[in-house]
Amino acid sequence: MTTPGETLATESERFASFGWMRGTSGNLSAVVSRDPLRLAVTASGLDKGSLTGSDVVVVNEDGAAVDDSGRRPSAEAALHARIARLTGAGAVVHVHTVEAVVAGRRWPTGIKLEGLEMLKGIGVAAEGEQVTLPVIANSQDMGVLGDRLEAARDPQVPAVVVAGHGLYAWGADPMRARHHTEVVQWLLEFSVRLG
Repeated sequence: MTTPGETLATESERFASFGWMRGTSGNLSAVVSRDPLRLAVTASGLDKGSLTGSDVVVVNEDGAAVDDSGRRPSAEAALHARIARLTGAGAVVHVHTVEAVVAGRRWPTGIKLEGLEMLKGIGVAAEGEQVTLPVIANSQDMGVLGDRLEAARDPQVPAVVVAGHGLYAWGADPMRARHHTEVVQWLLEFSVRLG
């Protein structure tokens, strides 16, 4: 059986191969228990293209480490925990893509999406329905960032763009979080190219 750490290492390698987690940027998490809430989160300061199954930290609902790995969790672990609590997600992906940053600058009040077949990948009809991918201002304070995400979140869209920073997407499990990330990234690429 695959451990949460092994799953996150595999997913990190995949996203890094796309250039979405350059250097040590980005982070991923997977819920390991709900009561109490515990998440395995990729450790801080490591190259996301070469993680191993042990390169994770288990954190609590506040994003604080609760294991004795000696590793430091991502500074954004508290936001991962907040997203898991708020949405019921089982996994969260945070990538730093150029398109997310460009789109956040171009459409600071949100990115309107409609009439695209790829919308079905996030559960939105390809025709007759418009959704807005929220864009929120960045903050180094995860409490402030979490409040902004909660206020802007559209329950139909399992993602949010953080201006000047990147993309957060989530899903019921790591595979669904991966799919949502890839679909939203495609939608961002389309929107940026269309202008």
